[in-house]
Amino acid sequence: MINTGWCRTMAAYNAEMNRRIYDAADRLDDAARRQDLGAFFGSIFATLSHILWADHMWMHRFDGWARPAAGLADSVTFEPDWRALVAARIRTDDGIADWAARVTQEQLERDLAWFSAATQAEMRRPCWLLVTHMFNHQTHHRGQAHALLTRLGQQTAETDLPWVVDLPALGL
Repeated sequence: MINTGWCRTMAAYNAEMNRRIYDAADRLDDAARRQDLGAFFGSIFATLSHILWADHMWMHRFDGWARPAAGLADSVTFEPDWRALVAARIRTDDGIADWAARVTQEQLERDLAWFSAATQAEMRRPCWLLVTHMFNHQTHHRGQAHALLTRLGQQTAETDLPWVVDLPALGL
């Protein structure tokens, strides 16, 4: 079981790591960002686009955000332009941080029900488990993007959670 402090911590960590990954990717040209390097979603751009799409899908369920019109297959082009993707990532991270500051323990402990287009079935899971999944999903695919960036000679700053997040700044 997670708590609200964990949500704030992970929102801050993911926002900072997204900033670091996007900064490294910004040093590449668009062709390099879109080059299929054999990752699950192929390219750095497609991987980052998919993460953004998934965050919007989960935040639709958690906080009533607009549901992405694109399905999973089109998640790799959720934002087709690099600058638009960067701007959307920043807005999304701000929105996730806002939600994390407002979410209550009671909300985390409830079950969440939704219709999954991927499975064509109604789903029901504890909200805390789904929030954990959202942050884990970001970390998983961001790790793939990090590996691709490293392969192309780009580095990010520190990535380890205890040295990235300023807990006192979060009131924790």
